[in-house]
Amino acid sequence: MPNPKKSRISLIYQGFFRSLAELCVALFPHRANAGKKSGKAFSACASLLFLLLAQPSERAHAQADAASQIDQAIATHMQRALAEQAKRQAWQGQRHSLDTTLLNSAERLPACTRALDVTVSSDDPSPLSRQRLNVNCADAPGWSVTALVQASVFLPVVHAARVIERGQTITGEHVRLQEVNIGKAPRGFYNRLDEVVGQGAKRRVRAGQLIAPNLLAAPLLIRRGQQVTITASQDGISASATGEALANGREGEVIRVRNLGSQKVIEAQVVEEGVVTSTFR
Repeated sequence: MPNPKKSRISLIYQGFFRSLAELCVALFPHRANAGKKSGKAFSACASLLFLLLAQPSERAHAQADAASQIDQAIATHMQRALAEQAKRQAWQGQRHSLDTTLLNSAERLPACTRALDVTVSSDDPSPLSRQRLNVNCADAPGWSVTALVQASVFLPVVHAARVIERGQTITGEHVRLQEVNIGKAPRGFYNRLDEVVGQGAKRRVRAGQLIAPNLLAAPLLIRRGQQVTITASQDGISASATGEALANGREGEVIRVRNLGSQKVIEAQVVEEGVVTSTFR
């Protein structure tokens, strides 16, 4: 039983060469009825037309090769630069995309037989900024193209999972990671939850909001009205007493505290949660 697929291919080739023959008749009408002697002429004509028709395809293939070499060289360069940036910043979970514009046409460039060389000619070498890259082929003769490349870097970034009130100490339940384009986070960001947990909110943070450094402060270790331990030491002698905080306080801040034993109000420095030390010397 004949193979239908092979029959279709055979018919396609027959139609193609019939069209070539008709074109040759149109080009060489005096050969149309020249008998068997015209066979060589028609064969030569058909071969020549076939080669001429094939050349644009071959040129397009070479162009695609040069273009793909350029794309690959740029991608490799940017991948390396962004990996180094991620290592310096201790980023986790990075991915990126590239927007590339060639300033020179690559349509007529032959494929390069050597590895392309990529150099940066931008004023700002940061891979997060728009880069101007020179891509060079060292063949003889060689070629060079210039490209503008903008990288978009995406990272999982800390967001508020729920409303965080002003002055509240952030816990793991308050935050989650959500991927963003860090180019759209000009005020900064945190890439890990442990960078945020334990800090305090300077102002109210809404659910879903990206948590930037300007929203955070050292956590409140002492709250107004809280009972605290007052410590004091002098000349190797230490003492402690119970007091009441008259103001909120973060580590290192000096606040007013009432000694509950003597009812005297003193100034004391916040040492840790629930503990202050007298500044009197």
